[in-house]
Amino acid sequence: MRTLEEARKWEEEKKIPEEKRPVFHLTPRVGWMNDPNGFSRYQGKYHLFYQYYPYNSFWSSMHWGHAVSTDLVHWEYLPCAMAPEDEYDQDGCFSGSSTTLPDGRQLLVYTGVRHIEGGPPGRDFYQTQCLAVGDGLNYEKYAGNPVISTEMIPDGGSLHDFRDPKIWQLDDGSYRLVVANRGSDKNGRILLYESADGFSWTFRKVLLENDGRFGRMWECPDFFRLEGKGVLLVSPQDMLPEGVEYHNGNGTVCFLGTLSEDGLDFHPEHHQAIDYGIDFYAPQTVLSPDGRRIMIGWMQNWDACAIRKPASPWAGQMSIPRELSIRDGRLYQWPVRELDALRAEKREFRDIEIEGEMSLPGISGRVLDMELVIRPGDAEKMYRRFSIRFAQGKDYYTSLRFRPHEFSLKLDRTFSGSRRAIVHQRSCFVDQGAEELRLRIILDRYSAEVFVNGGRQVMTATIYTEQEADGISFCCDGKAKLNLVQYNIRA
Repeated sequence: MRTLEEARKWEEEKKIPEEKRPVFHLTPRVGWMNDPNGFSRYQGKYHLFYQYYPYNSFWSSMHWGHAVSTDLVHWEYLPCAMAPEDEYDQDGCFSGSSTTLPDGRQLLVYTGVRHIEGGPPGRDFYQTQCLAVGDGLNYEKYAGNPVISTEMIPDGGSLHDFRDPKIWQLDDGSYRLVVANRGSDKNGRILLYESADGFSWTFRKVLLENDGRFGRMWECPDFFRLEGKGVLLVSPQDMLPEGVEYHNGNGTVCFLGTLSEDGLDFHPEHHQAIDYGIDFYAPQTVLSPDGRRIMIGWMQNWDACAIRKPASPWAGQMSIPRELSIRDGRLYQWPVRELDALRAEKREFRDIEIEGEMSLPGISGRVLDMELVIRPGDAEKMYRRFSIRFAQGKDYYTSLRFRPHEFSLKLDRTFSGSRRAIVHQRSCFVDQGAEELRLRIILDRYSAEVFVNGGRQVMTATIYTEQEADGISFCCDGKAKLNLVQYNIRA
């Protein structure tokens, strides 16, 4: 069992040069990264912890990596925050969250995983909820761990699928947290616990149960109020597709609904995918000092991890932090406004007619922020298909294809250079009846994030095409008019 000090020494010796990373997306200091953890404000900075295995670029015994930022786009690495080195978390410090105690210390809440000798295959471990307390740099695990044991799971609940606590503080100074659990019917559910001081916890109720419609086990819950609505974010496993709203395997779901004044009764009225692309999972949110609800997610998916080469020195990225809002009864997302400060070298084109295939002078790059408006070029006849290719070279490209008659937008990285038969395409339906399609495409060396029609949908994908492939081109079957503004990004 390796210690925290060993992990800190390793990551300092093996840290990866900046030129081999994305420019403004957070990656692990070295090794493997998955779920965001403990996304919080503490001592005037944003703190983001993450599931972390420093010793290799694959998932293994989970640690907590740690980074801080003042603006959500420039990140400073701090030493590894936790390692699995105690009896109750000897097989992993799994996902969790953070808050600030009245005495000014930072409280981390996480899932400890402990192996059971002789247990059944695949269920030879327990998961419990644990605490660590620190000063923003160093953390000491609580002597009373675990604080929510398997005995505190309601009847029928799984002892093995009981993880990912998300904590928050109420106005009266008390605390609540939600935890993901699997019920006796093998479906996910969200459990609600409460505490007067953050250390002694009691079970309050089952907040929401899955009836099998949204996959099986639910992971990484987040629960908050937004613009008068209750919002619950979950990441289900083993999803079945529902049109293009949800896809097979691991996905994300947002529930919007009514939330009682005391915060104990939540009644969903609307559900939707959080991200319609390929690589987005386990999102977590924080409230900014100016009142914005900001979300960040793991920019990867368990079903598509093979896209990264095993020999790579790092694996896993975080998405752009996104501001959340509710419009027309659904969740909208938009890149944090702090990203706008990195824009440079503006290039603009208006009313460009696209017919057939063409490129535009100066429009290229792999680190950029591009806004487009696409509308019909012929008032009497709608074009049949419009496509954008980026990260394009002699042999490679990734594309967005819009079919207006089907209201369908497809993100496709089939020809991005991947040698693995993993997920390479996802689609979503855009606003029906709208005469124009509005896109914001953000590229950062190894990824693309596409914000559709003001953030009504978002499509995210990682791409590991060689960096020399930086072309951008447009193709229209029919005639379309294009407005385009491109900014290079300078960190």
